[in-house]
Amino acid sequence: MTEHITTVDAPSPPAEPETDHPERYDELVREQLALLGEDPERGGLLRTPERVRKSMQWLTRGYRMTVEDAIGEGVFAEDHHNMVLVKDIEMYSLCEHHMLPFFGKVHIAYIPNGRIVGLSKLPRVVEVFARRLQVQERMTEDIASAIQRVLQPQGVGVIIEAAHLCMMMRGVEKQSSKTLTSAMKGVFLEDLRTREEFLRLCPVDGVL
Repeated sequence: MTEHITTVDAPSPPAEPETDHPERYDELVREQLALLGEDPERGGLLRTPERVRKSMQWLTRGYRMTVEDAIGEGVFAEDHHNMVLVKDIEMYSLCEHHMLPFFGKVHIAYIPNGRIVGLSKLPRVVEVFARRLQVQERMTEDIASAIQRVLQPQGVGVIIEAAHLCMMMRGVEKQSSKTLTSAMKGVFLEDLRTREEFLRLCPVDGVL
Protein backbone atom coordinates (compact mmCIF):
# COMPACT_ATOMS: atom_id res chain seq x y z
CA MET A 1 0.00 0.00 0.00
CA THR A 2 1.31 3.44 -0.89
CA GLU A 3 2.05 5.52 2.18
CA HIS A 4 0.70 9.07 2.50
CA ILE A 5 3.19 11.66 3.67
CA THR A 6 2.17 14.85 5.43
CA THR A 7 3.59 17.92 3.74
CA VAL A 8 5.78 20.43 5.55
CA ASP A 9 4.38 23.61 7.05
CA ALA A 10 4.03 26.54 4.70
CA PRO A 11 5.00 30.14 5.40
CA SER A 12 2.13 32.51 5.98
CA PRO A 13 0.37 33.42 2.70
CA PRO A 14 0.31 37.04 1.53
CA ALA A 15 -2.34 39.26 3.03
CA GLU A 16 -5.74 38.71 1.48
CA PRO A 17 -6.86 41.50 -0.87
CA GLU A 18 -9.49 43.89 0.45
CA THR A 19 -12.79 42.25 -0.48
CA ASP A 20 -14.86 43.14 2.60
CA HIS A 21 -15.99 46.49 1.16
CA PRO A 22 -17.53 45.81 -2.27
CA GLU A 23 -19.22 49.22 -2.33
CA ARG A 24 -15.85 50.96 -2.02
CA TYR A 25 -14.35 48.81 -4.78
CA ASP A 26 -17.30 49.49 -7.07
CA GLU A 27 -17.02 53.22 -6.43
CA LEU A 28 -13.33 53.17 -7.37
CA VAL A 29 -14.18 51.46 -10.67
CA ARG A 30 -16.89 54.04 -11.38
CA GLU A 31 -14.37 56.79 -10.68
CA GLN A 32 -11.88 55.15 -13.02
CA LEU A 33 -14.48 54.98 -15.77
CA ALA A 34 -15.22 58.68 -15.33
CA LEU A 35 -11.51 59.57 -15.43
CA LEU A 36 -11.25 57.69 -18.73
CA GLY A 37 -13.95 59.94 -20.16
CA GLU A 38 -16.82 57.46 -19.90
CA ASP A 39 -20.22 57.89 -18.30
CA PRO A 40 -20.51 55.36 -15.44
CA GLU A 41 -24.30 55.76 -15.58
CA ARG A 42 -24.51 54.64 -19.19
CA GLY A 43 -26.65 51.53 -19.53
CA GLY A 44 -23.86 49.22 -20.66
CA LEU A 45 -21.63 50.30 -17.75
CA LEU A 46 -24.08 50.21 -14.86
CA ARG A 47 -22.99 46.75 -13.69
CA THR A 48 -19.39 47.04 -14.88
CA PRO A 49 -17.99 47.92 -11.41
CA GLU A 50 -19.55 44.78 -9.91
CA ARG A 51 -18.30 42.62 -12.78
CA VAL A 52 -14.79 44.06 -12.50
CA ARG A 53 -14.73 43.42 -8.74
CA LYS A 54 -15.82 39.80 -9.11
CA SER A 55 -13.43 39.25 -12.00
CA MET A 56 -10.43 40.61 -10.08
CA GLN A 57 -11.31 38.55 -7.01
CA TRP A 58 -11.25 35.45 -9.21
CA LEU A 59 -8.09 36.38 -11.11
CA THR A 60 -6.17 37.09 -7.89
CA ARG A 61 -7.50 34.18 -5.82
CA GLY A 62 -3.95 32.85 -5.47
CA TYR A 63 -3.45 35.28 -2.58
CA ARG A 64 -5.93 33.16 -0.65
CA MET A 65 -4.29 29.84 -1.56
CA THR A 66 -1.23 28.01 -0.25
CA VAL A 67 0.91 25.30 -1.77
CA GLU A 68 0.01 22.97 1.09
CA ASP A 69 -3.71 23.48 0.50
CA ALA A 70 -3.22 22.81 -3.22
CA ILE A 71 -1.30 19.58 -2.62
CA GLY A 72 -3.30 18.38 0.39
CA GLU A 73 -2.62 14.69 1.04
CA GLY A 74 -1.25 14.19 -2.45
CA VAL A 75 2.32 13.33 -1.41
CA PHE A 76 3.19 9.63 -1.27
CA ALA A 77 6.18 7.52 -0.30
CA GLU A 78 7.46 5.79 -3.44
CA ASP A 79 10.82 4.27 -4.36
CA HIS A 80 11.02 5.95 -7.77
CA HIS A 81 14.14 7.80 -8.87
CA ASN A 82 13.51 8.63 -12.53
CA MET A 83 12.32 11.91 -13.96
CA VAL A 84 8.64 12.83 -13.64
CA LEU A 85 7.50 15.44 -16.16
CA VAL A 86 4.18 17.26 -16.53
CA LYS A 87 4.29 19.62 -19.48
CA ASP A 88 2.02 22.03 -21.32
CA ILE A 89 0.23 23.14 -18.15
CA GLU A 90 -1.98 26.07 -19.15
CA MET A 91 -1.22 29.25 -17.22
CA TYR A 92 -3.00 32.61 -16.99
CA SER A 93 -1.75 35.47 -14.85
CA LEU A 94 -1.72 39.27 -14.53
CA CYS A 95 1.39 41.39 -15.04
CA GLU A 96 1.97 43.43 -11.90
CA HIS A 97 3.32 46.39 -13.91
CA HIS A 98 0.25 47.04 -16.09
CA MET A 99 -2.30 44.58 -14.67
CA LEU A 100 -2.71 43.13 -18.16
CA PRO A 101 -2.85 39.36 -18.75
CA PHE A 102 0.02 37.12 -19.71
CA PHE A 103 -0.58 33.50 -20.55
CA GLY A 104 1.20 30.41 -21.80
CA LYS A 105 2.47 27.00 -20.74
CA VAL A 106 4.40 25.67 -17.78
CA HIS A 107 6.61 22.58 -17.93
CA ILE A 108 7.57 20.97 -14.60
CA ALA A 109 9.93 18.06 -13.99
CA TYR A 110 11.37 16.58 -10.82
CA ILE A 111 13.40 13.55 -9.80
CA PRO A 112 11.92 11.98 -6.66
CA ASN A 113 13.88 11.17 -3.56
CA GLY A 114 11.45 8.73 -1.93
CA ARG A 115 8.40 11.02 -2.34
CA ILE A 116 6.11 11.61 -5.31
CA VAL A 117 3.15 13.92 -5.74
CA GLY A 118 -0.17 13.28 -7.47
CA LEU A 119 0.14 14.50 -11.05
CA SER A 120 -2.87 16.82 -10.82
CA LYS A 121 -1.25 18.61 -7.89
CA LEU A 122 1.46 20.24 -10.02
CA PRO A 123 -1.04 22.26 -12.09
CA ARG A 124 -2.66 23.27 -8.79
CA VAL A 125 0.69 24.58 -7.55
CA VAL A 126 0.96 26.63 -10.74
CA GLU A 127 -2.46 28.15 -9.99
CA VAL A 128 -1.36 29.24 -6.51
CA PHE A 129 1.29 31.53 -7.99
CA ALA A 130 -0.26 32.39 -11.36
CA ARG A 131 -3.47 33.77 -9.84
CA ARG A 132 -1.68 36.79 -8.36
CA LEU A 133 -0.15 39.96 -9.71
CA GLN A 134 3.12 38.57 -11.03
CA VAL A 135 6.25 38.86 -13.08
CA GLN A 136 7.08 35.72 -15.02
CA GLU A 137 10.63 35.50 -13.67
CA ARG A 138 9.52 35.41 -10.03
CA MET A 139 6.64 33.03 -10.70
CA THR A 140 9.02 30.53 -12.32
CA GLU A 141 11.28 30.60 -9.28
CA ASP A 142 8.34 30.45 -6.84
CA ILE A 143 6.94 27.30 -8.48
CA ALA A 144 10.32 25.53 -8.47
CA SER A 145 11.08 26.54 -4.87
CA ALA A 146 7.67 25.38 -3.64
CA ILE A 147 8.05 21.93 -5.20
CA GLN A 148 11.60 21.65 -3.88
CA ARG A 149 10.45 22.60 -0.37
CA VAL A 150 7.44 20.28 -0.20
CA LEU A 151 8.82 17.19 -1.97
CA GLN A 152 12.54 17.56 -1.18
CA PRO A 153 13.38 15.77 -4.44
CA GLN A 154 16.78 15.28 -5.99
CA GLY A 155 16.00 18.22 -8.22
CA VAL A 156 13.33 20.33 -9.93
CA GLY A 157 13.16 21.99 -13.33
CA VAL A 158 10.54 24.55 -14.39
CA ILE A 159 10.19 26.29 -17.75
CA ILE A 160 7.52 28.86 -18.58
CA GLU A 161 6.80 30.20 -22.07
CA ALA A 162 4.30 33.03 -22.16
CA ALA A 163 2.85 35.83 -24.26
CA HIS A 164 2.38 39.18 -22.54
CA LEU A 165 -0.44 41.48 -23.57
CA CYS A 166 1.49 44.43 -22.15
CA MET A 167 3.89 43.87 -25.07
CA MET A 168 1.23 42.88 -27.62
CA MET A 169 -1.55 45.44 -27.04
CA ARG A 170 0.53 48.45 -26.00
CA GLY A 171 4.13 49.68 -25.97
CA VAL A 172 6.16 47.92 -28.65
CA GLU A 173 3.06 46.05 -29.94
CA LYS A 174 4.93 42.89 -30.96
CA GLN A 175 2.23 40.25 -31.26
CA SER A 176 4.52 37.29 -32.01
CA SER A 177 6.94 37.71 -29.12
CA LYS A 178 7.18 35.16 -26.31
CA THR A 179 9.08 35.23 -23.04
CA LEU A 180 10.92 32.14 -21.78
CA THR A 181 12.04 31.70 -18.19
CA SER A 182 13.50 28.73 -16.35
CA ALA A 183 14.43 27.69 -12.83
CA MET A 184 16.64 24.68 -12.15
CA LYS A 185 17.37 23.21 -8.73
CA GLY A 186 19.36 20.26 -7.43
CA VAL A 187 20.49 17.82 -10.12
CA PHE A 188 18.77 19.87 -12.82
CA LEU A 189 21.21 22.66 -12.04
CA GLU A 190 24.26 20.58 -11.22
CA ASP A 191 24.07 17.76 -13.78
CA LEU A 192 24.20 18.71 -17.47
CA ARG A 193 22.76 15.36 -18.64
CA THR A 194 19.68 15.71 -16.43
CA ARG A 195 19.07 19.24 -17.62
CA GLU A 196 19.51 18.25 -21.28
CA GLU A 197 17.07 15.33 -20.86
CA PHE A 198 14.47 17.73 -19.47
CA LEU A 199 14.95 20.15 -22.36
CA ARG A 200 14.75 17.36 -24.93
CA LEU A 201 11.46 16.13 -23.47
CA CYS A 202 9.83 19.56 -23.62
CA PRO A 203 11.60 21.47 -26.42
CA VAL A 204 10.90 25.18 -26.43
CA ASP A 205 12.00 27.61 -29.11
CA GLY A 206 15.11 29.40 -27.96
CA VAL A 207 15.98 26.97 -25.13
CA LEU A 208 17.86 24.34 -27.14
